[in-house]
Amino acid sequence: MTFDDFSSAAPSPDRKPSSTASGSTRVGPGRPPDELLRRLRLRHATDPVTHVERVPARAGEPAPWPEWAPAELRAALARRGVVAPWRHQAEAAELAYAGEHVVVATGTASGKSLAYQLPALATLLADPRATVLYLAPTKALAADQLRAVAGLELDGVRPATYDGDTPRAEREWIRRHSRFVLTNPDMLHHGILPGHAHWSGFLRRLAYVVIDECHTYRGVFGSHVAHVLRRLRRQCARYGRPPGQALAGSRSTPTFVLASATSGDPATAAGRLTGLPVTAVTEDTSPRGGVTFALWKPPLLPPPSADEELADLVSVRRSALRETADLLTDSVVEGVRTLAFVRSRRGAEVVAANARRALDEAVPGLGDRVAAYRAGYLREERRELERALLHGDLLGLASTNALELGVDLVGLDAVLICGWPGTRASLWQQAGRAGRSGDEALAVLVARDDPLDTYLVHHPEALFGRPVEATVLDPANPYVLAPQLACAAHEAPLTPADLELFGEGAKEAVDSLVEAGALRQRPTGWYWRHRERPEVDLRGEDGAPVCVVEESTGRLLGTVDGGSSHFLLHPGAVYLHQGVSYVVDSLDLADGCALVHAEEPDWSTHARDVTSLSVVSVRSYVDAGPVGLFLGEVDVTSQVVSYQRRRIATGEVIDTRPLDLPARELRTVAVWFTVSPGSLAAAGIEAADIPGALHAAEHAGIGLLPLMATCDRWDIGGLSTALHPDTEAPTVFVYDGHPGGAGFAERAYRTASAWLRATRDAIAECGCETGCPSCVQSPKCGNGNNPLAKPDAVKVLDVVLANLPDPAAPASATGGAAGGTAAAPHGAPPSGPAGLVADGSARAPLPRQDERLSGRPAPDGVVAD
Repeated sequence: MTFDDFSSAAPSPDRKPSSTASGSTRVGPGRPPDELLRRLRLRHATDPVTHVERVPARAGEPAPWPEWAPAELRAALARRGVVAPWRHQAEAAELAYAGEHVVVATGTASGKSLAYQLPALATLLADPRATVLYLAPTKALAADQLRAVAGLELDGVRPATYDGDTPRAEREWIRRHSRFVLTNPDMLHHGILPGHAHWSGFLRRLAYVVIDECHTYRGVFGSHVAHVLRRLRRQCARYGRPPGQALAGSRSTPTFVLASATSGDPATAAGRLTGLPVTAVTEDTSPRGGVTFALWKPPLLPPPSADEELADLVSVRRSALRETADLLTDSVVEGVRTLAFVRSRRGAEVVAANARRALDEAVPGLGDRVAAYRAGYLREERRELERALLHGDLLGLASTNALELGVDLVGLDAVLICGWPGTRASLWQQAGRAGRSGDEALAVLVARDDPLDTYLVHHPEALFGRPVEATVLDPANPYVLAPQLACAAHEAPLTPADLELFGEGAKEAVDSLVEAGALRQRPTGWYWRHRERPEVDLRGEDGAPVCVVEESTGRLLGTVDGGSSHFLLHPGAVYLHQGVSYVVDSLDLADGCALVHAEEPDWSTHARDVTSLSVVSVRSYVDAGPVGLFLGEVDVTSQVVSYQRRRIATGEVIDTRPLDLPARELRTVAVWFTVSPGSLAAAGIEAADIPGALHAAEHAGIGLLPLMATCDRWDIGGLSTALHPDTEAPTVFVYDGHPGGAGFAERAYRTASAWLRATRDAIAECGCETGCPSCVQSPKCGNGNNPLAKPDAVKVLDVVLANLPDPAAPASATGGAAGGTAAAPHGAPPSGPAGLVADGSARAPLPRQDERLSGRPAPDGVVAD
């Protein structure tokens, strides 16, 4: 969000508040959204639209300026066309100015920036010594906010960005003189807190900490940021504003003001992030133009065979990328300014390239009005693209989620969303990019060929009229907590009072650091023992980045995180960079370098790996007769062993080539369910079909879990087997793909009935016979999607759902929901709850690896670019 969201604050007298709510009905040059949608639907013989939702326009509710708002600030805002705030802006600002920690969680373009800028800027104008720290998840958002604050031309504020791009010559001036510092969590972690002595004056006078787009801080990244904020609070307390210098009506410690997209239980999420009690403001009182929202399912491609029975077996749906490119093309032809969101950098480049090609074939030169936008471009390139889109030089832009956050793009007519973006919060953030000036808008969700997308376009009730997800993070994760405590000890010795600040598990983590020789305990606290500071990556990446170097020139093309390098940079892999294909010649993991050469092969590469899993401990379980549901710690060992080469045009597998890469180990958190072989036999599942049934259920379960938790299927992995040695029963595991877990498995455990019900329905309602990407096939299956038994997967889930309590009643690891005792995680217990011990009717194959974790696409709008 940006200060230009003030277009969503109350308008000047020559614009009535209701005018933006009633809005223009135009999309593009004189075309209403329903008419544009009708024309887009005409391109197919069968209607691809499964549902159209009309989100009505809404009038705004203005409020008077707070009495404490200085005349100078109100005059500066009036010059921007803002004469009064909306009611939710005023409410949040009042709470923050009174010293109450607050999160404002309202929709896109609702003016959240004014809610935190009002108290912050008013305080800076009233107290010439006060300072403000603003945190954004990306450099681009911080730079955008800087332009807006500087544009107000308020004396003495001296805003400045402090990030990795800031010249060293300017950093000393910023530390000494800037009173409004805009940065990101990475720079706070790597630069400001380790050098806190140089920032002592700024921290001593710190009045507000603004955390923008706080809903993006989830999973492992969010857990790390939570502790960075606790480290910040610790240093603020150490330097503390002298008691006599606190402003009347404010606290001597900084007030935290958070801004979030609409999310489930924002007060709890914000409290977990900051470690403080937080009040939520959630009622959006800004005006909003109407949105026509269509769910679009790409049609099937023409069958490759005239044999109808064979055609049914090999039917393939048109890819979401191709469909989005064509929709972008048609929108541009209609003169409609359109933004297409695509999940990956490569996908954004492909959509833009295909649209440009089609437009140039229709009208030579028209393709120049379409471009791609993603992280990795130079700042100047991104700013020029934003300017060109706003001024109409560009009519179409294919972007990653780098444009989901903050950068102000008003006046867009339509948004295309290529594939489910992962959360309802992201869906509405992206859809909100259209019609931001109050006009009517069109939003289209184009479904990918996978279980979750297919489920959603056929179940609009799962999208519309439902609350968005709660943000999932786990600050108590020991794999996050211990490294963060090491960072804190490096900044200043830890004391018992500090352990309370860092919360549950802090004492155990400190003890483990002492045992490992990282900390030394003395009477005055715990001290860091090494000269160099701890190396901790907030993003939770697996290993140091690997550089991609063109062998013939020595040119650095880019970097890939260590966890993904085995999948993306193995010898023989095809690597895409800015539209150019390269083939990897060698991968040196020790030196962190992959050598490549430019080549345009007619094939793509797909790594395959094998995985084994062992249960370490059980945290909680449900004993449901023949079914058991568990949550606990597991050890996962995986190794990339080969890769396939596939024809780009047809998907035909050319060959499979072996690889020799080291195995990697992960201790994490998993949810798993067991089913007794007897209950499966009673359901009509033959013993030989159990592996395929479990495998299919696992694929679909992984695909549907993002419906319940704020995760992506690339954040989680799974394994299924007809007889696991630790459970001694047919078992399906789904685990977090981060050391120590990220909170996703816990969410799956708590919502198991709803999650597995949606999984069962997605499989049963798919029109294919034996399984397809829309139901049980996975794009990242290490077993090549074999074996899969779609009908039997429905039977497995029917058995589970028929026995599982709804909602599930979890128990501790020492007692079951039905009063039984849990089977020991290791070894065969003499007895246990029904269904938790296999009855020996099926042979025990080796546990089969399934969904791989690494190689997931980078989330551009979140990482600091």
